[in-house]
Amino acid sequence: MEPPTVRTTVPPVLDGERLDRALVALTEGFSRSRLQVLIREGRVRVDGEAVQRPNASVAQGSELVLALPDPAEPASGDGTRVELEILFEDEHLVVVNKPAGMLAHASERERAGTVADLAVERYGPLPEVQGKGRPGIVHRLDRQTSGVMVLGRSAGALEGLKAQFKARAVEKTYLAICHNEPRFVSEWIEAPIGRSPRHRDRHAVLPGGEGREALTFIEVRERFRGFALMAAHPKTGRTHQVRVHLTHVGLPIVGDRVYRHPGALRVPVPADAPAPGRQALHAARIAFDHPASGERVAFEAPLPEDMEVFLAWLRGAATG
Repeated sequence: MEPPTVRTTVPPVLDGERLDRALVALTEGFSRSRLQVLIREGRVRVDGEAVQRPNASVAQGSELVLALPDPAEPASGDGTRVELEILFEDEHLVVVNKPAGMLAHASERERAGTVADLAVERYGPLPEVQGKGRPGIVHRLDRQTSGVMVLGRSAGALEGLKAQFKARAVEKTYLAICHNEPRFVSEWIEAPIGRSPRHRDRHAVLPGGEGREALTFIEVRERFRGFALMAAHPKTGRTHQVRVHLTHVGLPIVGDRVYRHPGALRVPVPADAPAPGRQALHAARIAFDHPASGERVAFEAPLPEDMEVFLAWLRGAATG
């Protein structure tokens, strides 16, 4: 029996792009590192020919076919066991540093190696208040967003955390490396978000009276020529809120292939720059009231290596 496949066509914006990066942009549920393994295993065909080099370039109009792996295969693809990086744990909750490329919970295409899946392996059954298949999950991060994430280990803790998110009592700080240079030091973005009328699989800022209220406070942490390191503090929890809002004010996140700059960038990322192979967005800090003690607690996740390396390059380019 032939394995299920994903078929897609290379759009004009990805003409000349690396095969692995093109697949990251055109498929859901797989990290770039996972796709590189699948390519080397011979699971990808370009215009009918097997290609086993992740850095092979693809052309506009080419058909890419990915033979999907068995969902029971290890998420790393090479038999390496994936472990959660634990920042804090007690009998009520666990806080983890989610790596980019890992799903928060199972999807239709991939069910192994998610945050929820690995948490269950470590701690046993976890409560599900966000729906079946989401054990311990009270909030989520996009697949390609790294950083701090909290899970509930008891039903009471999970309900308490969920209530704090609903009441906007949870403080969240994201760090993002963005295109363009802001003209301000800090700013409130108050712009409603809803389904994009042009792309139903995306979200967008909508005219007044449409969409749901969305508030984000942003501030500049560091400036470079054509780029900026931004801190974003979302006060609401709309889907893709930070990504949508930053793009809305002319500061799209480097590496984000969904919420992109509408035209040519004044300073594009040079081809030889060590830019992350994903959206440069990291959940750096979360603070909330402990669901058992009521004490205000805060947890931080250090900036991951891919973003640190790119920032070091930007700093060097600014002084070179």
